[in-house]
Amino acid sequence: MLRLPAFELAQPETIEAACALFAEHGERAMIVAGGTDLLPNLKHELYDIDVVIALAGIPALDDIEMQGHGLSIGAMTPLARVAASPDVRSHAPALAQAASLVAGPQHRTMGTLGGNVMLDTRCQWINQSHFWRQALGYCLKKDGSVCHVVEGGKKCVAAASNDSAPALMSLGAKLVFTTTDAERSLPIEDLWVSDGIYNKSSKPGEILTRIVVPLSDSRHRGAYGKLRDRGSIDFPLLGCAVRLDLDDEGIISDCDLVMVALQARPTRVKKIAESLNGVRIGTPEFEAAVEEVARRAHKQCKPLDNIPGDMDYRRRMIPVYVRRTLLAAAEGGGPVHHI
Repeated sequence: MLRLPAFELAQPETIEAACALFAEHGERAMIVAGGTDLLPNLKHELYDIDVVIALAGIPALDDIEMQGHGLSIGAMTPLARVAASPDVRSHAPALAQAASLVAGPQHRTMGTLGGNVMLDTRCQWINQSHFWRQALGYCLKKDGSVCHVVEGGKKCVAAASNDSAPALMSLGAKLVFTTTDAERSLPIEDLWVSDGIYNKSSKPGEILTRIVVPLSDSRHRGAYGKLRDRGSIDFPLLGCAVRLDLDDEGIISDCDLVMVALQARPTRVKKIAESLNGVRIGTPEFEAAVEEVARRAHKQCKPLDNIPGDMDYRRRMIPVYVRRTLLAAAEGGGPVHHI
């Protein structure tokens, strides 16, 4: 049986108190939201810390509000509420769908949107017990100097595996980080860096407090597709978020496509607007454009042997899921997932 290591649990009741604790303890402290990922990682001895700062006792971080031209979601809002929210389903369908596909029902009840955004990278060589990792000689991400994914690799390629990340990127979301003396807003695409050891640009002492999704002036449709072995519980073998903005005649005026579970940061498929913009959905031209985008995605996205699942199979499934998710978005349908 894996046991939690000894640590002090701090339970602040305000954002200010949480920030003060985080500043006081520095690298020896970690933030816990729902705990669905952090606690198993602590049992696996992936972190060396003294203090865990729980945000569950801060009511101001658990809400969904329409504010001006944006949808404001507290970082501690449970994923189940995000998935069920009429406002999120209406204005950010890809996000609602992505939240609905995270793990299983119990995890979505405990897990939070902020926790999913800040999810640590994952790799089949690191998310194991300490005994298993020690027998292997550890790896670049923790305690070792060898990458077991890329022979001779000098950079960790553990994968971003958070379902909400591509959906929020496709929507142009902004993140609000708070410290003891300041608050800053960061475009979510600027959060990620290509380093699997720590794939975020957040600064020491910062706590993610809110996620803001801007509202589109045009008709908006979106969808999220997720490849996994089982219909629940599993992290994505591949995640795909689509955003389509339409004019009054159903012609695409803007679009975005973001993938996850490939490398250390979510991956935006480039130049899809060249194929989709100006095309009316539901026409042969749209079907041809979808095929071209699927081809581009397959060319640009190259899975690594960093998460469970055959990487050649995952690559073959990229155009399949891009195609399915684009069509689901155009039709205003639900999430795409493998069972």
